[in-house]
Amino acid sequence: MRIITKRRLAGYAARHPEARSALEAWHDEAIKADWHSLMDVRRTYPHADGVKVKSGRIATVFNIRRNAFRLITAIHYDAGRIFVMRLLTHAEYSKNVWKDSL
Repeated sequence: MRIITKRRLAGYAARHPEARSALEAWHDEAIKADWHSLMDVRRTYPHADGVKVKSGRIATVFNIRRNAFRLITAIHYDAGRIFVMRLLTHAEYSKNVWKDSL
């Protein structure tokens, strides 16, 4: 899979240094992946969730650093691309405000 963009991940890691190694591990795993559906994602990340957002699209959410953070992505399986949308703390994610902006 192609990650759009690694620079955004690096920015999140700079703001949340405690998540850096987990984000790097996620990136390394995701670029090697050949995911065609959420079921494929869950073979690697069993706790990944598909979450419907305001636009009607489905965001794929990954638990990062043992659920301390949530990485919100848009996966385009047909094109082999993962768009990194947000990295939120668990508390920020739980407010659900992020759903309105995607």
